[in-house]
Amino acid sequence: MAETISITFHHHGNSHTFEFPSGSTISDLAEEIFSSLSIPQANQKFMITPKLGLLKYPFPDPVMPLSSLLNKKIVLLAPLPSELSSLSEASAASKPRQRSSQLKPAAPARHRDWRKAQDEATYTFGTIIPLPYLPNPEKSRRFLERLRDDAGIKASMRKHKFSVGVLTEMNPAEHTTHEGRTLGLNRNRGEAIELRLRTDAYDGYRDYKTIRKTLCHELAHNVFGEHDRSFWDLTKAIEKEVDDNDWRSGGHALTAQEFYNPDDSGAEGEHMDRGGWTGGEFVLGGNSSPSPGLAARGLGRRERMAQAAEERMKKQSEANRGPGAE
Repeated sequence: MAETISITFHHHGNSHTFEFPSGSTISDLAEEIFSSLSIPQANQKFMITPKLGLLKYPFPDPVMPLSSLLNKKIVLLAPLPSELSSLSEASAASKPRQRSSQLKPAAPARHRDWRKAQDEATYTFGTIIPLPYLPNPEKSRRFLERLRDDAGIKASMRKHKFSVGVLTEMNPAEHTTHEGRTLGLNRNRGEAIELRLRTDAYDGYRDYKTIRKTLCHELAHNVFGEHDRSFWDLTKAIEKEVDDNDWRSGGHALTAQEFYNPDDSGAEGEHMDRGGWTGGEFVLGGNSSPSPGLAARGLGRRERMAQAAEERMKKQSEANRGPGAE
């Protein structure tokens, strides 16, 4: 009997497992999803972690072996067949109808900034993904949607023409070390941004304004990878734009008190991401050495923490190589 492999993926909160011959490819997976779930290949996108990121049909490598995806988390980003049907019906219903011969005078139309509406639909987060295996994923979805719809975030993304594929949360347990806690990650300059929404005990959510500041930091990584002066200048500019365009006066009026954590002290003992790319992913200990004299140019507490962490990692790396190492 031929050897088979099992591939499990998540779609709209449901887990699906398909069996394939050992030599099958990602194109075979897309075809089987179409056959079993009635989702056309053209509507299929896969969020694969860790490392690979977002893959969409017809795929950069259509013959990628499914065996390379074993032990990876796969999320299918695609509308349900019922949703596709509803979209088709809505499209048909929106077609112009034959006008009556008796025309009525047109009522004055409300003014709408169509350019702004078009930009907001373009420069935003394509998909919202909470972690379905953590408690209350719908609450995380509402938190992420609130960030997406934040007036200040929307204004800054329009100004800089930022478009991010996926906005998702990170699992605190997977991003906590003896040196600190990672607050956010930007993969492949905007392919996906992960934010630490939850407290370490998973019993609540962190302060909204702290997480929004982290998002400003990660948006700046769409342009700059290293934590250099240009990066920090852009981060500060985004933070100011977000505050200036927040009609709730800097976000003090929380619309969902369940998200407010008064015991959250902010970024003390934590870091954003430390910069640097490895395979398109920001990782701890990225090699981002600041230029000489940077500390003398008025860095804030967060910048100083990142700089100190990078220096510690650099010294540790040199110590591990030993004397005389090239």
